[in-house]
Order: sequence, then C-alpha cells, then structure tokens
Amino acid sequence: MTTALVTHPDCLDHITPDGHPERVDRLLAVNAALEDLDLRRVEAPMGEDKAILRAHPQSHIDRINTAGVGALDPDTFMSEGSLAAAYRDVGAVVKAVDMVMGGEVANAFCAIRPPGHHAEREKPMGFCLFGNIAIAAKHALEVHGLSRVAIMDFDVHHGNGTQDLVWDEARILFASTHQMPLFPGTGAPHERGAHNNVLNVPLAPNTGGAEFRAAMEAQVLPAIDAFKPELILISAGFDAHKNDPLANLNWVEDDFIWATDRLCDLADKHCDGKVVSTLEGGYDLEGLAASCAAHVETLMERGR
Repeated sequence: MTTALVTHPDCLDHITPDGHPERVDRLLAVNAALEDLDLRRVEAPMGEDKAILRAHPQSHIDRINTAGVGALDPDTFMSEGSLAAAYRDVGAVVKAVDMVMGGEVANAFCAIRPPGHHAEREKPMGFCLFGNIAIAAKHALEVHGLSRVAIMDFDVHHGNGTQDLVWDEARILFASTHQMPLFPGTGAPHERGAHNNVLNVPLAPNTGGAEFRAAMEAQVLPAIDAFKPELILISAGFDAHKNDPLANLNWVEDDFIWATDRLCDLADKHCDGKVVSTLEGGYDLEGLAASCAAHVETLMERGR
C-alpha cells in the first residue's frame, strides 16, 4: 500500500490580489516540498455538481458559477481560473475518498487550493468557495455507504463552514482545535451540533504544542475513539505554525507529526487505517512547506 497525492495544475490558476495571504506561492511551496517523496501521484478530476449538492444548495453553486472575476467579500476573490480550481478541489477530495475506500491506497493527501473549511452552506468566505472536506464526508456516507465519518480540523482558524455543513448530520463527527479569539469568531465549546456531533476545543493565543497535545488527549482523541469512525478525514491547516503571520500559536513540525500519528492510531483501530487529508491554511511559506511535508511523510510511514 502507499499514499496518494491528489492535485491538479488548475489549482495554481486561482489568482488572488497582490499581498493576499492565500496565494499561488503556497501550493508551489507544498509541491516543491513533496516533489521527491515516493507518492502515488494522481491528477484530480473535475468535480461534479452532484457531489457539491450533498453539502450546498443549487443557489450556492449558481452563485459561484456566475460570480465572474472579483471580490465575493473583503477576503474572498475569484479570478478567471478560480472556478476550475474550485471544481478540481471537489474532484480531488472525492477521488481521494474513492481510492482509500476502494483499497487502492492506504491513505491520501489532497494538495489543493482554494481551501474549503470556511465555506458555509450558502456563503463563500474566508478564502473558501466550496466546503471540500464536508463534501468528502458526505460522499463517503452516500456513495460508499458508511455510517460514521470523523473530521478533525487542526487549522488555526475555526472551520465554521464545515461546522455549518455537518451541523445536522449525526453520522459525521466534526472536531476542531483552533485559536480563540481569532477569525471567524465561531468555535466556542457550547457549539455542539444538532446531534452532539460537533466538538470545539479553543486554544488561547501564544500557547504552543504542549497545550495542543493536552487538549487532543483530553478531549478530541477520546471523542473520535468513542465515535468509532469508518473513515477519518483531516482538514490539514498549517497556520498554527509559530512563524505564521495570521495567528499566534506556536506549533512546530513535530506537533503536526504527533497529531497525524495519533489520528492514524485511531484509524488503525477503527477503520483499517483509512485517512484522507486535505490542505487548508498555512501562510508562512517555509513553515507551510516543512509542516506539510512532515504530515505527508507521516501518512506515508503509517500507510506502508
């Protein structure tokens, strides 16, 4: 078995304004960091509306398809290549789930942009157009017949979009660690989901890996273990890195390795190692590249 890397050059054609943190250089840095790894490289297909419709209404798809070039809000932009990139994102996560569930690979990482975890049911925001990880989870439920899918989001920003998209879905457990206070202002512990299926674990500014690991061991890992997922999905944001310009947590590469290992332990216990991870944030290029490589190398080691 091996680890799949699912990506597409179209994701480089999503162009944001000069000075925007979610820029093409992010994916170029990730690609360079993963270039020499022995991964099964897969070109992401174009995503289909039927997959998106499991998470978003037709009105949201129509808005993204007809938005043209320009700002959707002060943070979220579309260029001529953004629509294709967003559909490649959807195709990537669906393809990765299909490959892992079909036993073609042990696990998978999707190197894609724009990110997805801030896109709410009817609202693109926070650099995000479609809720990629929620779409992947709902594809696993509806197409592969799973009963329980867990999503772990360790991006430094709360995945408000993912939370919104899975709030009413008892078959999906959404767990998030994130800095608070910070954009987007959601993710308080009392936000629990309609079926007690949401677990938010805020972390204070200027804390580091020790506090993150303690929170994971005390709350997140036991919750996922009790849920007994048949697939674990990871929203892999690397903006909790100590050098990231958009936040104030102090993680290092070893913290991402540790988290990946612990999630793989649970995947080994409950779902034969099945893990699909997808890129979210991370805006210091060196920190992003090093942390992402560490995450993917850990997936590779666990998938052998």
